[in-house]
Amino acid sequence: MAKKKITFIDLFAGIGGIRLGLEQAIIKAGYTPKCVFTSEIKEHAILVLKQNHPKDKITGDITKVDASAIPDFDILCAGFPCQAFSAAGKRNGFADTRGTLFFDVERIVIEKKPKGFILENVEGLVNHDGGNTLDVIVSNLNAANYWVSYNVLNSVDFGVPQERKRIYIIGIRKDLCETPISLENFPKTQKKLGKILETGKPTSDSPFVRLLLEKFTIEELSGKAIKDKRGGDANIHSWDLELKGPVTDEEKHFLNLLLTERRKKKWADIIGIKWMDGMPLTKEQIEEFYQNDNLQEILNDLTAKGYVRYEHPKKQITEKHIAPNGIEVTTTKRISDTTKPKGYNIVAGKLSYEVGKILSPKEVAPTLVATDMQHLYVIDNGGLRTLTLREGLRLFGYPESFKFEIDNASGFDLLGNTVVVPVIKAVASRLINEII
Repeated sequence: MAKKKITFIDLFAGIGGIRLGLEQAIIKAGYTPKCVFTSEIKEHAILVLKQNHPKDKITGDITKVDASAIPDFDILCAGFPCQAFSAAGKRNGFADTRGTLFFDVERIVIEKKPKGFILENVEGLVNHDGGNTLDVIVSNLNAANYWVSYNVLNSVDFGVPQERKRIYIIGIRKDLCETPISLENFPKTQKKLGKILETGKPTSDSPFVRLLLEKFTIEELSGKAIKDKRGGDANIHSWDLELKGPVTDEEKHFLNLLLTERRKKKWADIIGIKWMDGMPLTKEQIEEFYQNDNLQEILNDLTAKGYVRYEHPKKQITEKHIAPNGIEVTTTKRISDTTKPKGYNIVAGKLSYEVGKILSPKEVAPTLVATDMQHLYVIDNGGLRTLTLREGLRLFGYPESFKFEIDNASGFDLLGNTVVVPVIKAVASRLINEII
């Protein structure tokens, strides 16, 4: 007898990671997966979808699709856009048009009444708007007659060497199950980065890489981040490389002190602002932890070279908005408080340098995001190189058979926004066990 089909739709499909994990879970359960509808608008994502699913029709903007026109299906998959809730963005949530796309998921669920759904989003959704955003999502889906469960899961516990926490939300129609499905107590499997790295690939010979190799040995570089936001032995700073001009040993000592001191919460109370991660300190405040007769000369020199910025502290502004769906949401932002005296702060722009971090094969990768994946390097052939796209795919648990014929810039952009396939498979298995 032919195996029973389990049908599904894939919304905000990206490169098809949720679909892939679900298909793996369905096959593992002894059934045949069948995708009956796919929606995606990003051109290079559609290119990859067509490489892997050449017979499928890809529908564009889901907001323009009548839910009743979608074929019947068992499971809805949606990695609805996360930028509106991400800590890497402005976190405007439902005030951001990308955040309102959840309501397209809701209207399709209400219209089609599938057996269940699988949703994925960033960890920041949990506490966004004081938890109100997640409450709206869960309560709306509950009201649509679904038991809803959610949990934040880390891909590092599912055999993928990447530290990536994401919220997974699943629902099952209440007539199919008496209680919500648990997303707790998954078996843990861990793997180090070295297990997925390729070898013998071309290394970089840029001036920045040559400078790193001139200042440090390969062994010293392994596992180091190049950034001016944090202190400690795990970081190499611009002044260690003298990128903005020569720095004396005393100036390096001062910069390392200021880097950590400016993050202490006591200064927020003294300055009179809500604490922020890195506050400008006045000369008088600096003198409380650093004494040098030439302090002003040091500050002037480091400011002129661009290691330090002379600026006002920032105050937090809270604003209320009415989102397109009519829900009132609260957003916050920082603006300069010109009523407070200026101080000296480390210039710590994100992704300031060609190399963001040299990954250690004995560790796991940090959370990979689209904006910095091309700034991650690995050690190979006694030199340094960027990650390959195949290594990127492995860091999200994609199989070797997955086709990804695309340029590096587009490929890393897609990977930074994709899902971790083994986590989806584990979550989907819990749902499938209840609906079959």
